[in-house]
Amino acid sequence: MTAASRTGAPGRFAPPAPRAPADLLDGIARWGTMPTDAGDFRLRPVRLAADLELLAGWMNDPEVAAFWELDGPPATTEQHLRGQLEGDGRSVPCMGLLDGSPMSYWEVYRADLDPLARHYPVRPHDTGIHLLLGPSRARGRGLGTLLLTALADRILQVRPRCHRVVAEPDVRNLPSVRAFERAGFELAAELDLPTKRAALMIRQRPPGRPAHEPLPLP
Repeated sequence: MTAASRTGAPGRFAPPAPRAPADLLDGIARWGTMPTDAGDFRLRPVRLAADLELLAGWMNDPEVAAFWELDGPPATTEQHLRGQLEGDGRSVPCMGLLDGSPMSYWEVYRADLDPLARHYPVRPHDTGIHLLLGPSRARGRGLGTLLLTALADRILQVRPRCHRVVAEPDVRNLPSVRAFERAGFELAAELDLPTKRAALMIRQRPPGRPAHEPLPLP
């Protein structure tokens, strides 16, 4: 359908602007820097044009591909990322930067709004995390434990309504399961998910410790 412009010439209605995803995770871009023994760590939401080549390379590392199953052409990784970037905000893909350098990929998601919620006794605002250490040199050095500890601490700090951080690594991925355990997560159950048998790892807010207010805007 056309509409008359102010000059009387026919014009077209402008299409509606795409709706931005809802902020269901309390502003990940504002979570700030997390000091660790390995350096200053922070999350930055993925920028598809800038990050795709690097992420696709990581996904094609055989050690990564065995569990993420996103190896292949960059279009495979792009489709996976777009599903979150253009979704409803329940999952946010992020680059993990250590002293400013990208070295890990994270997905922070609302586990209570995820299909995972059908497989365990979910609680409101449970927050899930997926972790991929990208460069092979970043693995086997205890970095996973350091970063998981820092991020779980920060989630419980900036998300007052969240009382549990959860993860579901493949049970075969023993280094990942052990890294979560060393970061204060407990193995709660093994789950038969559609694509894998998973170890349900849960880190709870310590008893008696109140939730903090969200961090102020920078």
